[in-house]
Amino acid sequence: MEGHRETVHGTVIGIDGNGVLLKGEPGSGKSDLALRFLEAGASLVADDQAVLRLNKGQVFAEAPPQLSGRMEIRGIGIVDVPAISEVCLKMVVLLSSKSEIERLPKLESTEILGIIVPVVLVSAFEASAVAKIKFALNHCALDGKE
Repeated sequence: MEGHRETVHGTVIGIDGNGVLLKGEPGSGKSDLALRFLEAGASLVADDQAVLRLNKGQVFAEAPPQLSGRMEIRGIGIVDVPAISEVCLKMVVLLSSKSEIERLPKLESTEILGIIVPVVLVSAFEASAVAKIKFALNHCALDGKE
């Protein structure tokens, strides 16, 4: 399966070298949340679609060539933004409404190209969404090192 690729609908950002795949229905806030992350110092990898590939037991994400460095900002349009070429995927964030999110959820994960990746459920439009995702990413990274 090494070298295998798949294209997914979602936005990928790099936070301190760690890749986060934002997934959700159209209008769920993927690009809006990514824009807030860019303002907080994260890097865009891919907006709207991402190519995932397996390399040495890790999942890497990159933008399809035609979308590289491009981002849709609702109400403004498709714009050029600085982007990095790829990142190792460490977490998937499912974007949902506040009413669907449990206060004390059990840890979830998903399999991508045969690799288990942690999953968290977040409401993209909450003011704390960026902080919650950063905390979850650090928590998941610590759990993997213990």
